[in-house]
Amino acid sequence: MHHFDYQNGSLYAEGVDLATIAQEVGTPVYVYSSATLERHYRVFKEAVGEKSHVFYAVKANGNLGVLMTLAKLGAGADTVSEGEIRKALAAGIPPGRIVFSGVGKSAQELAFAVEAGIYQINVESESELEALSGIAAARGKRQAIVLRVNPEIGAGGHAKITTGGAANKFGVSWSEAERLYVRAANMAGVSIKGLAVHIGSQIFDFAALEAAFIRMRGLIENLKAQGLPATRLDLGGGVGVPYEIGYPFEYGTDSLQTYGQMVRNVTKGLDVELGFEPGRVIAGNAGLLLTKVLYLNERADRSFLVVDAAMNDLVRPAMYEAHHEIWPVRKSESGTTRTYDVVGPICESSDTFATERILPELKAGDLIAIMTAGAYGASMSSTYNQRLLVPEVLVKEREFAVTRPRQTFEELLGLDRTPDWLA
Repeated sequence: MHHFDYQNGSLYAEGVDLATIAQEVGTPVYVYSSATLERHYRVFKEAVGEKSHVFYAVKANGNLGVLMTLAKLGAGADTVSEGEIRKALAAGIPPGRIVFSGVGKSAQELAFAVEAGIYQINVESESELEALSGIAAARGKRQAIVLRVNPEIGAGGHAKITTGGAANKFGVSWSEAERLYVRAANMAGVSIKGLAVHIGSQIFDFAALEAAFIRMRGLIENLKAQGLPATRLDLGGGVGVPYEIGYPFEYGTDSLQTYGQMVRNVTKGLDVELGFEPGRVIAGNAGLLLTKVLYLNERADRSFLVVDAAMNDLVRPAMYEAHHEIWPVRKSESGTTRTYDVVGPICESSDTFATERILPELKAGDLIAIMTAGAYGASMSSTYNQRLLVPEVLVKEREFAVTRPRQTFEELLGLDRTPDWLA
């Protein structure tokens, strides 16, 4: 479940009226619920087993307040850049609970990870393996690694978030995995611990995940039979969250329990440490984008509801044709509905949050909430059209705090430098 609900006719985040946040912080603004983050982490942890390692995928939402909330619960961090490693460390996540993934880690990033002493690096190519071994050996260290394998089984809610197919860029090929594992076991700068896999995101049918996990189990067993060290199996993330939700909304735990049982069935008796990298399933329903209606643009055949949020603030609808529910902050008393295209102010036709969406009748100045925006919302935002980065707010019961303030124009302009010949 999430903790956004109507109280006295107004939409609240836990015990805070969203209209109050809009008045004090302005719009557009991201709002996150601590209670939802905490609940989703605990439900996931319970589903996969208390002895499993849960590395929250920072790329989903790297807000420091979000990371600190999860760190207090014991979460680790799955990172894909030096910046994300630094953010995780700043949030109080110890190096021993941080993994580093990604196909294009630079030498600088690998050196930083080695020196920080992180739990493991998920190696995705032979070239990266060679580079990392040299970097670690030069520092007198042996970095713990797992080999990310492409199982040639892809899944996901969209082609752009499917990562396990043979044509996808992620991981070493299935046919090369054993050879590279043997090579890694004999390299000076790395200590190979096991395998990793991640086949995609926004997955509800676990058949593809199960098939990939079964392949990985077989590979682990083959490695063990050869006397090779194989004590870790990182099963990635990918469990989906519902975007098409109505009111009232109750996010059940059945799917996570089913996922956890599937994992237990596949890994029973394997004798490895299991790792997981959930992101969206923790943060997705924990956040919303609060925005204000600027104008109504009436046409003969449609009505455009122009809001002050734009695709630079939430790019998912433009990039993935993603659906997000839209709730009015003030509950309609009349019951009158209209059909709107909900659009932003950017000069792109793709700057559209919803098409032909039936909503309560709205007018300029009204507030609406774009739901399920806690994952891949603020983390993918930009300053396109020289728009300021949107602020982020974290709610805890009846309190709220701005965890990232709205960027100022002075800060935006201050990022540029004038060439000497133009000064």
